[in-house]
Amino acid sequence: MQDEFVVVELLGVSDDKLGSVIKTSEKVDTVRAIYHTTPMRREPSESAVRAAEEVFRAAGGTLRTREAAACGIHYSTLYGMRDDGLLERLSRGVYRLAELPAPGKYDVVTVAERVPDGVLCLISALDLHEIGTQIPAWVNIAIGPKAWQPRFDYPPVRVYRMSGEALTAGVEEHTIDGTPVKVFSPAKTVADCFKFRNKVGLDVALEALWETLRSRKATRGEIMHFAAIDRVTKIIRPYLEAME
Repeated sequence: MQDEFVVVELLGVSDDKLGSVIKTSEKVDTVRAIYHTTPMRREPSESAVRAAEEVFRAAGGTLRTREAAACGIHYSTLYGMRDDGLLERLSRGVYRLAELPAPGKYDVVTVAERVPDGVLCLISALDLHEIGTQIPAWVNIAIGPKAWQPRFDYPPVRVYRMSGEALTAGVEEHTIDGTPVKVFSPAKTVADCFKFRNKVGLDVALEALWETLRSRKATRGEIMHFAAIDRVTKIIRPYLEAME
């Protein structure tokens, strides 16, 4: 009961309300947070740590908190490994084994773990496909019109709302250090750059068009197919004709 009274004191709740604090579901997250960030936290056993490490390795080294819990890793083990330096916190709720090298695209992996339904788009997609010379200043992702708005302390993220085929067409899935990453195909990305030319710049869209054709990562027909979906056919066609 000593630990319970410590929790009650930290929560600022009187002793006569002890039962409601410990048993009320709305207090669970608060109690759990205090339990794992105060000295009363119990140290995970060596066997629990070894088992958790194997789970992380099997997942490519990176897991979200709820994924770790679903795989049987107790919160005390997860936070204990974090405090002992065995896990590195990539972002809120995303952890990676510290013994493994950082992901090749740390920022992209972090966002993909937090927003698995998001689709890498525009300059971030160009960078992943190695098209053009643009270096993304933030991670660009596309999500549905009613999807939850993700918030990140790091890395910086820019969200674009898309719907219908504009969101579902041309989606590829790549794997980076064991993490699935959704990204628009080169042809779809070119069309998107023209659609959002006021955001990324017409020069970026033209470079993407030229480099995609030059490297043969998409055909003219594929680009025009997605241009029709994005409703930018009349904008792209003159530039394609000028490149013939």
